[in-house]
Amino acid sequence: MGHREDLLEGAKRCLLEKGFVRTTARDIVKESGTNLASIGYHYGSKDALLAEAYVSIVEGLSDDFDAGGTATASAEPGSLERFQEVWSNVIGTMQKPGSMWHLSMEIVVMGDKVPGVRDHLAKAQREGARGIVPLLMGGLEEDVPDRDVDTLGKFYMTLMMGLIAQWTFDPETAASAEELTEGLRQVLAKAGAGTGTGAVDSADAPGSAAAVTAERSS
Repeated sequence: MGHREDLLEGAKRCLLEKGFVRTTARDIVKESGTNLASIGYHYGSKDALLAEAYVSIVEGLSDDFDAGGTATASAEPGSLERFQEVWSNVIGTMQKPGSMWHLSMEIVVMGDKVPGVRDHLAKAQREGARGIVPLLMGGLEEDVPDRDVDTLGKFYMTLMMGLIAQWTFDPETAASAEELTEGLRQVLAKAGAGTGTGAVDSADAPGSAAAVTAERSS
């Protein structure tokens, strides 16, 4: 590997061990076997490097809850079953010892102390919203329209941040995928009753595969 890759891998290890605030440029240099000048040359700043390292760590988790994986292959995209399976896989990564999701909470709680990191990650958050839609709804990330990013994507990212907060603060009472799915089922049923259509079947529910297919073909 070259210095750029060495720095990224070193920064990832430092993040998992020390977090954002406690990681210094010298920590990264020591861990990566490079030099201070390399950080500025390849990434511009320590904050930019840490932000990219964090994004890389998150992307590395995608195999654990990717919609194409065996754990979700049996569920129809957009269905309540798919919703439960994907969030079950996501929560599974939060339950692992030494889960890296606490880094996200560090950004939220101490954002004013790591403005450079926060600003870089804020720019990446929209693409995160775009990437999560296919996990639950099927299709390809590059085909997700902006309107879905601003609605479905933001909805899922809000749910993600809430789960991270719960599992970081009190894993014993944090929501399970089954509880989230049952909550969504109740919301859909009430919404259907409120419009005079009765209980909503999962196949016809807003956001279901059938509903999405009908919407996109109209």
